[in-house]
Amino acid sequence: MAFLTNVGKSLFRSLFPKPLTFSSSSSAPPFSDADLVSAAVSILKHHRSKSRWSHLRSLLSTIKDKRLTPSQFSQIALQIRNKAHLVLRFFNFTVHHSLSSHSLSSYSTVIHILSRSRLKSHALNVIKSAMCAFPDAQQEYPVAILDALIKTYRACDSAPFVFDLLVQACIESKKIDRTLEIYAILKSRNVILRTCTCNSLIELVSKSRGCFAGYDLYREIFGTDIDNEGRYCSHDKRVSPNANTLNVVMVGFYREGLVDKVEGVWEEFVRAGCVPNMYSFSVLMATYCDERRMEDAMRVWDEMGDKGFNHDAVAYNTVIGGFCRVGEVERAEEIYREMVMKGVEATCATYEHLIKGYCEIGDTDNGLILYKDMCRKNFCPNHSTVNVLIRSLCVKNEISAASEFWLMAAQKHEAVLEKENYENLIKGLCGEGMMDEALKLQAEMVVKGFEPNSEIYGAFIDGYVIQWNETMASELRKEMLYREIS
Repeated sequence: MAFLTNVGKSLFRSLFPKPLTFSSSSSAPPFSDADLVSAAVSILKHHRSKSRWSHLRSLLSTIKDKRLTPSQFSQIALQIRNKAHLVLRFFNFTVHHSLSSHSLSSYSTVIHILSRSRLKSHALNVIKSAMCAFPDAQQEYPVAILDALIKTYRACDSAPFVFDLLVQACIESKKIDRTLEIYAILKSRNVILRTCTCNSLIELVSKSRGCFAGYDLYREIFGTDIDNEGRYCSHDKRVSPNANTLNVVMVGFYREGLVDKVEGVWEEFVRAGCVPNMYSFSVLMATYCDERRMEDAMRVWDEMGDKGFNHDAVAYNTVIGGFCRVGEVERAEEIYREMVMKGVEATCATYEHLIKGYCEIGDTDNGLILYKDMCRKNFCPNHSTVNVLIRSLCVKNEISAASEFWLMAAQKHEAVLEKENYENLIKGLCGEGMMDEALKLQAEMVVKGFEPNSEIYGAFIDGYVIQWNETMASELRKEMLYREIS
């Protein structure tokens, strides 16, 4: 190590025989690009990290503009490309201190070097930085970066998945048109993206342009030809769909409630030569549960077991939620007990399904017991669960309990009360003569953006009439007429 350090110092002294000075009157010794690159490489390779950057700044202070050109930076980076982490530090140093007039070409050099060393996350970050670094080319930047990556690919001895990283960066930026344009260019150049990248692209299209657009892209990427045995044949043998590919397509149709299309994709698992995974079964079960087709859902449940899958929390929650939705809470409880016996940890969703199930059949007491149980386990119910409990208490005319529960939930869970429950509580409080509490809740309702309707006015009028306060009742009637509320 000492020998290497001495070599670096000797080379530095040979290029700069006199001590470097930062005086404005000093003149920089003329030397070629090759000498500059050689000196910078020596400093980066042989100097310790603490002194490396100060020596590099001293070197650059002697050249014109005191900055590296993109070409000079790339030459230096390529000569130390086997030390990818050092290249990244060098790049960040020049960016932070404005020591290089970087271009897409120099950015591409860094991206390639990081990619060939399998530093994928770092390469992805540099791609995203490049997208932000050139605002003048904002409309064209993904394609411009692709062009720069293609031009520098061979010189950097890069890895093919560098193009997957570019597509992934575009997907994360939600630039769907540019992403598809890049995909088309790569396809025309016979560059094949990895299956996981294709899956992400299909998912983006499905979410942005609809499930049918996502399905069309799936068929375009992976082929639509069917062989003599009824199986899909990919147009390009270098890329094939996997279970996650079909899961993405299934989820797209599931979100739109297209049960027949979900079933159609399920049949494609066999034709595509893919084996469904745990998530695949869960999506199909969820589709049937949402449609209240519990017999079909349990058929899929049994098939999961036959295929050797252990039911996880997602699968249990799906079936529990399905049975609660159709009012078969006892069956849901059986599945829940099995879940506990099998050692599968219940989640917040497990309790929420059961609470809503009990409230739907009017068993608010069991719903509240489950609520207390989930709170003991530090689960936080969502707004809809809180509102289901309040609505159920109001239906049973337990207004005081509902009001107290709401005050507690608002403070403990930062819950949001639905308009319907504001009305339920206000009408209940007025009916019990608790006018002050009703007025406070009505003021809160207005702050939340809910304007009082005829039912709210009617509840207050009836409440004041019961209290023999005809003056307030008359004032509210006049206000209703003035505001044309009927």
